[in-house]
Amino acid sequence: MSENPPTNADADGTATGAEAASTTSDGAGTSAGTGDTEPVVEVSGVDSGYGEVQVLDDCSLHLGPGEIVCLIGPNGAGKSTVLKTVFGMLTPWAGTVTYHGDDIGGMSPEDIVRIGIGYVPQTDNVFGSLTIDENLRMGGVARKGGLDEVIGRLYDRFPLLDEKREAKARTLSGGQRQVLAFARALVMEPDVLLIDEPSAGLAPNTAQEVFGHVEAVNDLDTAILMVEQNAKEGLAISDRGYVLDQGTVRFEDDADTLLDNDEVGRLYLGGA
Repeated sequence: MSENPPTNADADGTATGAEAASTTSDGAGTSAGTGDTEPVVEVSGVDSGYGEVQVLDDCSLHLGPGEIVCLIGPNGAGKSTVLKTVFGMLTPWAGTVTYHGDDIGGMSPEDIVRIGIGYVPQTDNVFGSLTIDENLRMGGVARKGGLDEVIGRLYDRFPLLDEKREAKARTLSGGQRQVLAFARALVMEPDVLLIDEPSAGLAPNTAQEVFGHVEAVNDLDTAILMVEQNAKEGLAISDRGYVLDQGTVRFEDDADTLLDNDEVGRLYLGGA
């Protein structure tokens, strides 16, 4: 793992059936799960990309309070680009990104961490040369107080970190590093956590443990927007899901409905 600093503060009516689940890039279709509750994060008609290369094309999605929402789709579909745009690593070319109704498009990642959004990238998400305790304290550099108390609560929530608090992060297994990355992002007590590919590179049994930790994070009243290549397992722990393809939303619905959708299964879940 690189020793480059991690990014974190581095720091509707419910649709039913396959047809109702389908959404095309013209914005048709409805989202399930949040009813009239105001979204915590909303991406509306966003175009975004890298340099002159456009990746997101009129992309719209939202995350409700307390939800786990999973973004799935083929490689290059724009899933990670959504997270980077929400987190301020990319500025929307068009459209809006809002947090509790306030426009945050183009705000710096450091400021986004301070207002209540955390981010766990797929790689380079811990400092390998620092101890677990030092990693957690680095995650709280922008806190104005209460650092020891919040770290104590995180040790209670994740006992494996407590047991190894003086160990260097580079000595941890892949799954343990992911748990440390989650905890590090939680030191700022965000109400939204963006997680990119939490199971990437992990053995199946370890991936299952990490998904359990994702649910434990959600139990802290933290809404989660998660990119996951293991689509079936990601949707299995989620409330809702979006299928991205070529930078726009192709399907959206309750997670269970997406899992039961024959077209989604055939095209994106490895179904027959």
